[in-house]
Amino acid sequence: MGAGFSSLATEKKTVTHPSNPNISDLPESCIASILSCLEPSEICKLARLNKTFHQASLADVVWASKVPENHEILVKKLFSEEGSSESLSKKEIFSRLCRPIPFSGDTKEVWLENSSRGICVAISWKGLKITGIDDRRYWTHISTDESRFHTIAYLQQMWWLEVEGNLEFEFPAGNYSLFFRLQLGRASKRRGSRRIINNLEQVHGWNKPVQFQLASSNGEHVASKCYLNEAAGKWMHYHVGDFVVENSYIPTKLNFSMAQIDCTHTKAGLCLDSVFIFPIETVNKLKQF
Repeated sequence: MGAGFSSLATEKKTVTHPSNPNISDLPESCIASILSCLEPSEICKLARLNKTFHQASLADVVWASKVPENHEILVKKLFSEEGSSESLSKKEIFSRLCRPIPFSGDTKEVWLENSSRGICVAISWKGLKITGIDDRRYWTHISTDESRFHTIAYLQQMWWLEVEGNLEFEFPAGNYSLFFRLQLGRASKRRGSRRIINNLEQVHGWNKPVQFQLASSNGEHVASKCYLNEAAGKWMHYHVGDFVVENSYIPTKLNFSMAQIDCTHTKAGLCLDSVFIFPIETVNKLKQF
């Protein structure tokens, strides 16, 4: 009987197992499921491990949670050469949406903020209705690399300021904020040196607040006032208001404006760049623009 137990013990010792098992031995579908729980940057890093991880990283299941829920509408609206989302993988859609996409005659840009799956929009001053913009006595147009649109509008002198804009877009559901990007004082650059602000002596007439307004098709309406002369000499993002998108498949219509129509003094020295719309949870990234 003792010999029998000794024999069993010997058999247990000789059982073989796969040598050096690792995560790469998992089925590709299992790896894809794991990758789908990670952030895009982490997925791209792991895709470089080996061929199995690379193939798994291309699966639609990995990127389905990264693209907006209304991505079919966005593809049709923004990728005119494709026609539909069926011809593109989820990864291709995500990758394209993360890059700024111009539309509306290149006066607007849209891109995906991948940490929130919300959409960001930038609207050039050329896409706004500005009183007197075509009269060089009042406004001049300046080429500059300080704007993502490579040009800004500079107010030389005027009795009143009125700027209006509108947008109709299928935003993914969420909360958004709208800002005007403005600067008092004309900016210039010298090659090989930091930005120098000059012509601040031309800035005048801003002792009264500018009024901002925002209205959405959801019935929201916000009005606020702000003094611009408290931050002369640097680009600032002036918060106009917030709006909520509940249905990603219905276009949200926005109307927004800024005005200073006190005619007791002329106004001058304002640089108008653009309007930005960001998901509320990512507005801290505005400092990059």
